[in-house]
Amino acid sequence: MEASPAAASNIKPSKELQLAPKDNRNTMSHLTGIPASKELKDVFARARNGEFCFLKIVIENEQLKVGASRESVTSWEQDYDSCILPLLEEQQPSYILYRLDTMNVQGFQWLFIAWSPDLSPVRQKMLYAATRTTLKREFGGSHIKDEIFGTVREDVSFSGYRKHLVSQKDPAPLTAAEEELRQIKMNEGRAENSIVTRQPTLQGLPFPIQDDAIEALDKLSNKQLSYVQLKIDFNQETINLADTTHTEIGDLPKRVPKDSARYHFFRYKHSHEGDYLESIVFIYSMPGYTCSIRERMLYSSCKSPLIDMLDKQIALEITKKIEIDDGNELTADFLYGEIHPKQHAHRQIFAKPKGPAGKRGIRRLIRGLTEPEKTD
Repeated sequence: MEASPAAASNIKPSKELQLAPKDNRNTMSHLTGIPASKELKDVFARARNGEFCFLKIVIENEQLKVGASRESVTSWEQDYDSCILPLLEEQQPSYILYRLDTMNVQGFQWLFIAWSPDLSPVRQKMLYAATRTTLKREFGGSHIKDEIFGTVREDVSFSGYRKHLVSQKDPAPLTAAEEELRQIKMNEGRAENSIVTRQPTLQGLPFPIQDDAIEALDKLSNKQLSYVQLKIDFNQETINLADTTHTEIGDLPKRVPKDSARYHFFRYKHSHEGDYLESIVFIYSMPGYTCSIRERMLYSSCKSPLIDMLDKQIALEITKKIEIDDGNELTADFLYGEIHPKQHAHRQIFAKPKGPAGKRGIRRLIRGLTEPEKTD
C-alpha cells in the first residue's frame, strides 16, 4: 500500500461532526430510511478509487455524513491504532471504513467497523444498528472484505481485529439451539433402531384456532401488532384470541396470568452485534401446579400442533420457543440470552487432579496382631 509521508498526519475532521439534536423528529420511525448525503456519496466514489485510507461516518439530521477522513498512511497495520482509536467516542456510535492493502477486481478492499459503545443511549444504538445495512449498500458491499462490531475499544483495536481473524479460522461452536437439534436427531436415530412398542406415542391435540386469532397472528407477522395471547376454551375445545394489547419488553411480565396457562407471541425488538432485529418469540406459560392436571395436559398437547399449523397457514417465523412458569422471568436480558446464547471458542477441558506426591504415596508399616513388639 503506497503512502504519502507528507499527508500521514493530515487528519481532516468534518465541519458537520456535531451530533444530531436529541429531539430529532420521530427519528426511530425512519429506522431504514436514513439516506447518504450528496457529500458522502462523492467521498465514497473518491475512496473507492483509493484517495482515502479511512473514513468516519456519522448520522446527523437524519442523514449519513462524513465525520472525519484521512488520505494516506505509512502502513495500514502499523498505523491502525493511531488512526482508528482517536475516532472512537465513549458515548456516540459511528461507522468507520479502513482501507486494507489487498485488492480485488473492484479495487481496494476495506474493513468496516461498527462502533456502538456501551455508554451510548439505547436510541442511538438502535438508530445506528438499523442504518448499518444502508451504509454498506451505499459504499458497495463488494469493496468490504471484513467487518467487526465493537462496544469497547479493545474490540476494534488492532489486537481485537487480529483476534477476530483467528476466531474466523476456528470452527464455530454449536449454539444451544444447534446442540438441541443435534440431540433430537440422535434420539430420532436411536428410536428408528429400537423395538416398536405396543403403546402408541401421543402426537398432540390439533384443536382448531379461531379466525380472529389467526388474523391477529397474521398482523403480528406483518409488524402491525407487537403481542398476541391465545388461550384454550376447554368446553368448545378451540384455541381463542385472548389479548392483543401493545406490549414493550417492560410490559411483558404483566401479560402472563398467575393462575392459568397461556400461549404468547411477542415481537422482540433489539440490536445484536450492530444489527437491528425484530424476533418473534413464542412463550408457553404454565404457572406450576396451580393449574389443574387437565389444563396442563391440554396446553402441553396442543402446543406443537398449533406451532405447525401457524407455520404452514400464515408462515409465521418463530425465532425462539420458551417455556416459563412465572412472568417475572421475562426480562430483556433473559430474552436476549435465549435468542443469542453466549458462545465459547473452546470447550474447557477438565483438569485431572494431581495424585499424591511420589509414585506410591507415603508407605505405611502395619504390624500383624500376633507379631511381638521389638524392644531394645
